Formats: sequence, C-alpha cells, structure tokens
Amino acid sequence: MSSPVLPPSPGLMVACLCAQWCGTCRDYRPLFDQLEAEFSPAKFVWIDIEDEADLVDPVEVDNFPTLLVVADGQARFFGTLTPHIDTLRRILQTQLAADAVPIADAQAQGLAQRLMRHLA
Repeated sequence: MSSPVLPPSPGLMVACLCAQWCGTCRDYRPLFDQLEAEFSPAKFVWIDIEDEADLVDPVEVDNFPTLLVVADGQARFFGTLTPHIDTLRRILQTQLAADAVPIADAQAQGLAQRLMRHLA
C-alpha cells in the first residue's frame, strides 16, 4: 500500500550516489526512477561516484545506495538508505514539510551546492 504523495516541490533534488559495479544500486535504479515520476517536477539524479569523482570529492561514500535530498537549496538528508521505495517516499514527504530543517553536515551541504551548480 503506497502512501499519499505530497505536492511536488520544484526546489527538490534527490541524488543517488552509487557505483556501476554495485548490484544493490542496479536493483534500486527502477525504484528510484519510479519515484521520479511520482515527484515530478523534482530533479532526480543518478551519480556514479567513480565517474563523477571530481564532483563528489571530498565526500567519502562507503555504503550504497547513499541518498542526498536537497530542498530549497539546502541538504535535508544525507545517508545510506536501504533500497525500499516506501522508505524513500516517506523521507521525501518529510523533507517537503514546512518544518523540515537543513542538516548540519558541511560536506553534505557542499556536495548539494556543487550538484546544483553542475546541473544548472
């Protein structure tokens, strides 16, 4: 049973930091793409940390998939997330709430800014 989806925010970006060789990431990709359709016009990006090392550095990604959720230009969530669509859906809904606050992680905030410039 899926949860109701909040209206999308044009200021929402969801980045999945992955690696091509990671089987869990490959399995997660269709679910990630499904949420992209549900949360349109949010920007969903798939970032291979090896192909985009210059963009991701100095952030160390040790576990996959690692998700970065950015709302209103600020990182709101950054961490490893099990590949369950309902979990990511709930995180996105929570981060779109009016009382959601940016995380206090300077590296995640820096990565969010680099990604937004790169995608502009």
